[in-house]
Amino acid sequence: AYVIYTSGTTGQPKGVVVSQRNVVRLFTATEAWFGFDEREVWTLLHSAAFDFSVWELWGALLYGGRVVVVPYAVSRSPEEFYRLLVAQGVTVLNQTPSAFGGLIQAEAGQDPSALKLRAVIFGGEALDFGVLRAWVDRHGLDAPQLINMYGITETTVHVTYHRLTAQDLAQGGSLIGRPIPDLRVYVLDRHRQLLPAGVSGELYVGGLGVAEGYLNRPALTGERFIDNPYGDGRLYKTGD
Repeated sequence: AYVIYTSGTTGQPKGVVVSQRNVVRLFTATEAWFGFDEREVWTLLHSAAFDFSVWELWGALLYGGRVVVVPYAVSRSPEEFYRLLVAQGVTVLNQTPSAFGGLIQAEAGQDPSALKLRAVIFGGEALDFGVLRAWVDRHGLDAPQLINMYGITETTVHVTYHRLTAQDLAQGGSLIGRPIPDLRVYVLDRHRQLLPAGVSGELYVGGLGVAEGYLNRPALTGERFIDNPYGDGRLYKTGD
């Protein structure tokens, strides 16, 4: 379906080979949570070099919705972006937490009912729940729902899902939630042994979202995409 190059900051950029099946199952596996349909209006806010754009573009098209391509200058202005969300009646917004912080400030003095958002989905960075308190004071937690999703290019955009609750905001910190139903996540030590709850280790991801590997990099593919000792298929060694 596509190749996206990633992690140039940690060495030679590597092309992740993602299949059509990887992408389609991302939406079917999350359908029960979101209930997307043809009435949705999505923004295409992110670069095609960032796999959040896969979720934004193909989510809209798969369900027969509408996708609004956000001009680059508008994406860099929270005030202009807010006006676009209102004018286009956007219902599904995907943002990094840092970008959403600017939108919170731009929207603070406006009529809360002007936005038609049904879901705000965070990804790409760690989310500090505390920064959302001002937004929740104005909008609550149901319209829109606030959802934190952890993901990696090598495992097809999203791995986990967590819908924020009032308890989350009271406690602060962050949670990445539980894996998408057709994925499994494991916390392993350096010997790839399972660790008990509360012990730090490295995250490995298995299931139908795991990509085919790195383009023309067989040695690196063999190092990071390994046989799953705890089930069928392969695991991706995330480095997280």
